[in-house]
Amino acid sequence: MGEMIMNGVARLFITAAVLFAIAGMVLGLYMAISGDHGQHVTHAHIMLAGWVSLALMGFFYHNFPTLNVSSMAKAQFWITTLSAVLMSVSLLFLYGGYPAVEPGAAIGSIGFLLGMLIFAYIALGTIWRS
Repeated sequence: MGEMIMNGVARLFITAAVLFAIAGMVLGLYMAISGDHGQHVTHAHIMLAGWVSLALMGFFYHNFPTLNVSSMAKAQFWITTLSAVLMSVSLLFLYGGYPAVEPGAAIGSIGFLLGMLIFAYIALGTIWRS
């Protein structure tokens, strides 16, 4: 049985998701080893928004090859992924005692929501198309 090649935004989403998973696991291990769980909110966002959401989006696009290379999917990848990075890094600093970064967390969260709304438009429009 031949292997399936993953390309387009599906490959980008899965790559980003794996990097988020590694970052989240490193943060989780740090919290466990240090006994300081002050970054649990950051850890949860990295794992759920970064790892789980981006991986699911990647698998969706892999299963719809024509969408996988669309310009809207590419825009959705960059908006969602960069917003997840901004949100995660801002939360890391916010829960590290730097409240001045809170606007970054807000902007990242709004951007992530925008990315999810674009994904909803693409995904739901595709699976409900008659």
